[in-house]
Amino acid sequence: MAVYQDSNDGKTRIIQELVPGKQITLAHIIANPDPEIYVKLGLDPAEGHSGAIGILTVSPAETAIIMADIATKASGVELGFVDRFSGTLIITGTVSEVEASTGAVIEYVQNTLNFTVCPITKT
Repeated sequence: MAVYQDSNDGKTRIIQELVPGKQITLAHIIANPDPEIYVKLGLDPAEGHSGAIGILTVSPAETAIIMADIATKASGVELGFVDRFSGTLIITGTVSEVEASTGAVIEYVQNTLNFTVCPITKT
């Protein structure tokens, strides 16, 4: 992020830039979320989306496709959302399934794809 002071009007301008890299920038598990969170995400708890939500973001964004494949093969999670343009992956399932899938994704991209990864956080 860069901060610039405009000499013409004195206003401070903040410019945020995405620097392409190979990294997972967020890996978070929400255990036992409020049902309203599912609704706001467009997920239906009655369709198997319940127990826990895993949220991961990655660059390059297309890696979200690979992460979705690894996550679904690692455990019985359901895909809530995959976006190859923003690099977002949302998975749902039991807490243990989401933990197993998130761990498998982190391990693969770190050890096989040589990505920089963040720690998995949980609430």
